[in-house]
Amino acid sequence: MMPNSAKLPLLLEPAILEQHLNDPDLLIIDLCNTDRYRHGHIPGAIHVPPAYTQLGKPPAPGLLPTLDMLEHLFSQLALTPERHVVVYDDEGGGWAGRFIWILDSIGHTRYSVVDGGMIAWEAEGHPLSADIPELTPTAVSLTLHPEVTATLQDVMNTLNQNDTCIWDARSAMEYHGQKVFAAKGGHIPGAANFEWTMAMDPANHYRMKSPEALLKTLTGLGMTTDKQIVTHCHTHHRSGYTYLVAKALGFAKVKAYAGSWSEWGNHPETPVEI
Repeated sequence: MMPNSAKLPLLLEPAILEQHLNDPDLLIIDLCNTDRYRHGHIPGAIHVPPAYTQLGKPPAPGLLPTLDMLEHLFSQLALTPERHVVVYDDEGGGWAGRFIWILDSIGHTRYSVVDGGMIAWEAEGHPLSADIPELTPTAVSLTLHPEVTATLQDVMNTLNQNDTCIWDARSAMEYHGQKVFAAKGGHIPGAANFEWTMAMDPANHYRMKSPEALLKTLTGLGMTTDKQIVTHCHTHHRSGYTYLVAKALGFAKVKAYAGSWSEWGNHPETPVEI
């Protein structure tokens, strides 16, 4: 018999997770603020500081950590192929979505994201714990899957291709070059701008908006489900959520441009639109 968690969906309701907290094959990952975790988290959750999910080196700190770094992280988390990973954060889903991209990057596809994360969990009265679980590290040997990541050259090659849409998850002011956090301001030519928080519903504890509403908006921006989506922000933190949204909506192929604007906007040869 398959474990109960094998039936858990990509977007997981807090109430459903509460029913599965005792499933032995669950690995619950907390990507909240460290102090927030210490004061109360989903029972059984293991804290991973968000910085551990990034390479952390300029000019593109949002690149994927090295294979050695990932093997160390997942060894400490005692990840095995059988475990179903549940991730959440306290900001609506940026870090959680990035962690899903990392799991895709190592070929681990048994995962869920708590819809609304800690915001929804706490607002709806689900249990909290201050206990820190103990894990026994296990040897982990990983294989990277680069097909879920777009490099700078990949993005350059997709410019003006009708089968690919670039989803810029930054603010409109960044997109139009009114706020500049790199050598150059503006956006990748042809990129569509839909800020990551616009995919969340604050009235529903920051759960993802309905598929119907999101697809209507994205289609209006030229992003249809038959096209490849390449999403980015400044360091592939905010676009972690749009990566998740595109997967949840059933886009044919989803990639993260992990170098994001910190790489594109600081490169001397990349074209820019305002």
